[in-house]
Amino acid sequence: MRVKGGRRRQACGSVECAGATAAGGQHFRMPKMIVEKKEKKAEKKEKKAEKRKKLKEDVAQKDELELETKPKKKKKQQKLQATKEEEELIAEEEEELTPEEKRKLERKLKKERKKKEKQLMREAGIPIKKVEPKKPSGCERALAYLTSWSKNPEKWKFQKTRQTWLLLHMYDKEKVPDKYFTILLDYLQGLQGNARNKTVQKAEAFMKEFDGSDGEDPNVLGKCERIRQVLQLLS
Repeated sequence: MRVKGGRRRQACGSVECAGATAAGGQHFRMPKMIVEKKEKKAEKKEKKAEKRKKLKEDVAQKDELELETKPKKKKKQQKLQATKEEEELIAEEEEELTPEEKRKLERKLKKERKKKEKQLMREAGIPIKKVEPKKPSGCERALAYLTSWSKNPEKWKFQKTRQTWLLLHMYDKEKVPDKYFTILLDYLQGLQGNARNKTVQKAEAFMKEFDGSDGEDPNVLGKCERIRQVLQLLS
């Protein structure tokens, strides 16, 4: 189209001309290559999403088929393992995921497997037992308390229950091994008041008791040696 001055104005297509700015009325041209690249990327992403959806549906159908064809007499717990389809799905998704997103995906798949496993157990009539984390014993807690006093004094806090346990079992080598008893002797130096007096009294009573026993018993000899060290330290 011709305008005044003999200039020709080119018509802008929707690809080459995205629009004009309100201030200057200048056109912004987006290269056709970039637009095509974005369209291809979006199309590729959509295809991957459809593929993932189809794989999940196939896996779900396969699990349902296995449940239907499984003999009802078998009541053994089944360990579900990742199928080939699941592995392909994970590998494909991990290509475009960050490390944090990968960890989230792994946790999600792990929860799904556990859920399926529990469902199979319920259908097979197998009772589901909740596994509770094992709590540390009184011995483990007392020795950890003593170790914390020795290695991390800035974080250590006095606990009467742990101290009472140590004073009660400190002559037993099985409950308080030699390496901990050495630390305990240092700990006892700070013992004060009624706790110190009672510890001395009990040590003296034990010593009188063991004086009349068999002096060749290794356990008795070990306890006597510890009692002597405590008395020597606190008396």
